[in-house]
Amino acid sequence: MNAKKIYPRTGDQETVYLKSVVTDPNIIVGDFTIYNDFVRDPKEFERNNVLYHYPINHDRLIIGKFCSIACGAKFLMRSANHSLASLSTYPFPIFYEEWALDVRNITAAWASKGDIVIGNDVWIGYEAVVMAGVTIGDGAVIGARAVVTRDVPPYTIVGGVPAKEIRKRFPDETIGKLLKLRWWDWPEEKIKRYIGEIQEGRIALADECAKI
Repeated sequence: MNAKKIYPRTGDQETVYLKSVVTDPNIIVGDFTIYNDFVRDPKEFERNNVLYHYPINHDRLIIGKFCSIACGAKFLMRSANHSLASLSTYPFPIFYEEWALDVRNITAAWASKGDIVIGNDVWIGYEAVVMAGVTIGDGAVIGARAVVTRDVPPYTIVGGVPAKEIRKRFPDETIGKLLKLRWWDWPEEKIKRYIGEIQEGRIALADECAKI
């Protein structure tokens, strides 16, 4: 992949390779992952779609290779989660000047949920929301406007508020083969050579490709 290439398709400026437009070191994106936005400039993904992502928390958004992210999908990072440990959900530590608090304790305002980790070949639908601390497995599908509050297993389709499993994309045996295959880690030339097997879902043939 050309690291400087922004637009995958000639004449289409609504779809970008995310890796080419993200600058925040705490947002890590794999090769060929795309974001489409027909409402705003997709190059502004970092500002418009990764929300409450304050450097002081050091939390990360990690997105794998070959993911497809639809318009308006949002990732709510740690600072979206006010701490529930105190008697009040009001974020007093943020307003340390007003309440004469120690600035070093500012992160106490938020619950620590951890990084958001998106696997490879994940499809995230229109205006879906992924909450802090969630891990989405390889090959999963997130339905439009779903709110993902807990981990999603590989090759699982989820939808709704909060998101719940709808079904598996393949039988468990096939999922096991795909997780072992990891076609997204193949060299580009090998992917091109066997793209027919990938597109047509010919699992047995694709499985043989991994041995070559």
